[in-house]
Amino acid sequence: MTMALAGFAVLFLLAFAGVPLAFAMLLAGVGGFAVLRGIDPALGMLGQIVVDSAANYGMSVLPMFILMGLFVHKADISNELYDAANAWLGHLKGGLAHATVAACGLFAAISGSSIATAATMTRVAIPPMRRLGYHDRLSTGTVASAGVLGVLIPPSVPLVIFGLLTETDIRQLFIATIVPGLLLLLLFVAAVWVSVALNPSLGPRGGRLPIARRFAALKGVWATILLFVMVMGGLYGGIFTATESAGIGAAGAFAIAVARRRMTLPVLLECLSETARTTAMIFAIVFGALAFANFVTLSGMTFELVTWIRESGFGVLGVLLAMVAIYLVLGALMESMGLLLLTAPIFTAVAVEMGVHPVWFGIFVVMMIEIGMLSPPVGMNVFTVKTLLPEVSLATIFGGVMPFVVANLVAVAAIIAWPQIVLAPLRWF
Repeated sequence: MTMALAGFAVLFLLAFAGVPLAFAMLLAGVGGFAVLRGIDPALGMLGQIVVDSAANYGMSVLPMFILMGLFVHKADISNELYDAANAWLGHLKGGLAHATVAACGLFAAISGSSIATAATMTRVAIPPMRRLGYHDRLSTGTVASAGVLGVLIPPSVPLVIFGLLTETDIRQLFIATIVPGLLLLLLFVAAVWVSVALNPSLGPRGGRLPIARRFAALKGVWATILLFVMVMGGLYGGIFTATESAGIGAAGAFAIAVARRRMTLPVLLECLSETARTTAMIFAIVFGALAFANFVTLSGMTFELVTWIRESGFGVLGVLLAMVAIYLVLGALMESMGLLLLTAPIFTAVAVEMGVHPVWFGIFVVMMIEIGMLSPPVGMNVFTVKTLLPEVSLATIFGGVMPFVVANLVAVAAIIAWPQIVLAPLRWF
């Protein structure tokens, strides 16, 4: 336990000193392993991790989903998604905010990126909301918060990484998000409704469009919705593996971009280059996380934690509540990907040892990380919106996301109280 705690101390010192997280975990993990077993076994362990992980067929799902998200972004479909959502929801109180939640959910479902969703929808949704007199607190809070749907709704890169780190079936993780994703979407809509009900000036009601114009607004998004239904339907139905669905999704997104005349050779090369850079970064982080996890396991920390929890008599609920507290604290201080990589291998081992289903735990972890993306002082989605809207204060944006943080906590409480919210879909598909 002492060696493991020393390793964590070294890791945090390196990270706060500016060393990239991947290399901080590599140095702490390999260094700690070398202290316990010697430098040759440590280097052998690192080489084995790199070879096994790079040759893992399941890892190919990452670049394909990343490429799919980039093609969708370059196809510039965000305006059509927003217009369609606004056509159906804009007449409600806070209607544009409801439309933003719906559009973010749709965009997140095909891009798989929370930050990309927040950045894109900031450009799309904020200008019309300002024109109609929406308060910046509601508009920026809605965009920043609804962007985290990309962390949960497939294809979710954090879920893929969790599956790879913990050897949990990625297809089952995606299936398990069906009900929690819909629940969180509805809770976000409820958060907007409550905010506007308490203060109507935050989001005035828009005009009601004729039914013909509402259906006309769907014409611009039918191909995108069809792509999502095909990719996720094939995955849920067992027709495709996760990797095959990612490849089909990337090909379909490329076809949409070509059909919309947004795909030129320079754009294609830019997408391929960005995919290569992002994939290389994620692979490096995964290598570092696995090396550090091996060191922690060798130190005996995981075994001692399980033993201590058993003897303490906390029970599963007590352990989960303790993890909620840890994620709330660390999520306010660390970047979400780093938090996932640092905690997932250790916490999953502890949870599974106590009888928690690994798929359920994966959804739990990702939902807790969502909250960290909105929590001060390091909420990445909040800073993404702030970067694009420098005139809006951080206090305003953080104030706007608080109702959505509460909605996230309600969703977490719901899956803890009723685990079948997550596990039931596994029996359907």
